[in-house]
Amino acid sequence: MTQFVDGPVRVSVPATSANLGPGFDSLGLALSLRDELEAEVLPGGLVVDVEGAGAESVPRDESHLVVRSMRAAFELMGEQPPGLRLACRNVVPHARGLGSSSAAIVAGVVLARALVAGGQLLASDEALLDLAADLEGHPDNVAPAFHGGFVISGREDGHWYAVRAGVDPRVTAVVFVPPTGVETTVARGLLPDVVSHADAAANSGRAALLVAALNGQPEHLLAATRDWLHQDQREPAMPETLALVRRLRAEGVPAVVSGAGPTVLAFGSADTSDLLSRCPSGWTPHQLSIDVDGARLI
Repeated sequence: MTQFVDGPVRVSVPATSANLGPGFDSLGLALSLRDELEAEVLPGGLVVDVEGAGAESVPRDESHLVVRSMRAAFELMGEQPPGLRLACRNVVPHARGLGSSSAAIVAGVVLARALVAGGQLLASDEALLDLAADLEGHPDNVAPAFHGGFVISGREDGHWYAVRAGVDPRVTAVVFVPPTGVETTVARGLLPDVVSHADAAANSGRAALLVAALNGQPEHLLAATRDWLHQDQREPAMPETLALVRRLRAEGVPAVVSGAGPTVLAFGSADTSDLLSRCPSGWTPHQLSIDVDGARLI
């Protein structure tokens, strides 16, 4: 029979930006905004407390994404606890393209494993990543949320894979977060079912260049972040986002739609004061570093 640990466990999980221009559903980067969550096993019932981002809208019952992810991980390990308490302190903005759902999923599976005595033996890192990507439907955010850093991910032989690549220490990121969000399902619904061979070839070349640019040749980031597959297609749902991306790129700034948007991510160097000054009125800028730790128990 599964034994649960006494007392609470705590986890911290980073925000992520996926796609990064041409790396649709395959490239992702962990960023230094972190949600912190605490959970413990109770004799019965479910208690969910949320503060910070999304506190006014997320459910407090079994439909909460962290709870659903914990339940799936407990199922993987063989038994459900009699009751749960979950407390979320959310920093990652919701519905903005910064991986809030992936942070919730990764937090849930990591918390569940930590609440089970010997959980590492029952659910390996590979098994948790598989489960998290299954829950999310794609791996590009959950992989860097779990592992940290810059991650190349995909699916092979029925399993998800995630491979970390290096990031040049000169690379920093600024995100411009708009006041209203766009649901990922809406943004994905604008994508065509078919793309031309020429666009696919151009995009694959830039995705390969992006790996090299981030890994030690950041002078190529502007060319490496050009996309043909998804950004322009999403403009009807986020016209101000695409206008900002185009304006920054015209000024030589490697700017992209973060994930499914509408946040804009711009790569910079050590001094980003000029870049921060370009934030549109009403938007919120954040100067961030690349998070190399991923999900961690605290």
